[in-house]
Amino acid sequence: MKRLTLLLLVLLYGIVAHAQPGIDEMQQARQDLSNSFFSALDCALVIAAIFGITGAIKIYHNWQAGKPRIDSDVAAWFYAALFMVLMGAFLRAIFGI
Repeated sequence: MKRLTLLLLVLLYGIVAHAQPGIDEMQQARQDLSNSFFSALDCALVIAAIFGITGAIKIYHNWQAGKPRIDSDVAAWFYAALFMVLMGAFLRAIFGI
């Protein structure tokens, strides 16, 4: 049993040594991502602007139509835009793109 355990440890030690990723490849992948894709923060700001404009138009229409309570609509559209801005910063902090 000891021989089998020792043999397995020796064989698995070689496998673990060859499975390590290269630092240079990870740096190259990060550089490719940052060069190829639109920034996550910029994308989130564009989506937040679209949410804000759409929400403003909807709220203005409901306000002019005489809807008695538009407070919930204002809060919903505002927090949707705020969420998109914060998610862009969060993705930028995590992935660095």
